[in-house]
Amino acid sequence: MNDTELVRILASILLTSAPLIIAVCGETITERSGVINLSLDGSMLMAAMLGFIVALQSNNVWLGFLAGAGIGGFFAFIIAFGSIHLRVSQVAVGFVLTLLGDDLSAFLGQNYTRIPGPTVPHLAIPVLKDIPVIGRILFNQDIVVYFAIILVFVTWWFLNRTQFGLQLRGSGERPEAAFARGVHVNRLRYLYTIAGGMLVGVAGAAYSLNVKIGWSDGHTRGFGWIALAIVIFGGWSPIGGALGALLFGATKAIATVLQRTFPEVPVVVFNSLPWILMILVLFLAGSNVLD
Repeated sequence: MNDTELVRILASILLTSAPLIIAVCGETITERSGVINLSLDGSMLMAAMLGFIVALQSNNVWLGFLAGAGIGGFFAFIIAFGSIHLRVSQVAVGFVLTLLGDDLSAFLGQNYTRIPGPTVPHLAIPVLKDIPVIGRILFNQDIVVYFAIILVFVTWWFLNRTQFGLQLRGSGERPEAAFARGVHVNRLRYLYTIAGGMLVGVAGAAYSLNVKIGWSDGHTRGFGWIALAIVIFGGWSPIGGALGALLFGATKAIATVLQRTFPEVPVVVFNSLPWILMILVLFLAGSNVLD
């Protein structure tokens, strides 16, 4: 493998990991506020389907992302309403929404499968893209990748260096103490659950408009669950979560290379490698080996 091919693979890993990074940041915000959104898998499927259809019909990818954000925020609102006002199990509501999103996306999107549509335009950054190695990996991408990178650091800064972030974390970690200090805990939980859900929706739309172009049944199936696992693996930190998403993307890239190198081995073996790795990493994280 020469240097040019290695740079191309690293750039591809960043591109394919960007939607997962966005989803992880969104779920991190939600969970730090004290709500667990287990509907990610169904939400991302709905966002991928709706985002592609809206972008196709309007010939505007940004309207597609807006639609994805809207459906992601709506699913998150249902989670928040059920948890905060109805006081029903977040787990139960999340699972039901996941199943609903899976089936509903397949039904509503059945007439749009495997149809070419608009994609996010490439946007290389002048001068920076010419930096050896790093420039070709980081600055020869598109706006979704740049947004994901910026989002990681903005989310970290917001959670750890601002008064609003302190209130958010207080609402999740010590709601009674936050309430005693005048924080409207339930209001903040609604706000950040919906905001996190909208980011998850953007991530779903990013898959159908930027990574796996188009729509097909089960287009993003499984990625919502892996995002939830990465949030735990990353210690509810956007930077740790981003590293976990990149690790997952790198494993998938390695599996693809191995598949080409050993064509006699069944494809399912290599496709299973990323999921097996994430399970092992979660076990290690849970046993404090990585501390």
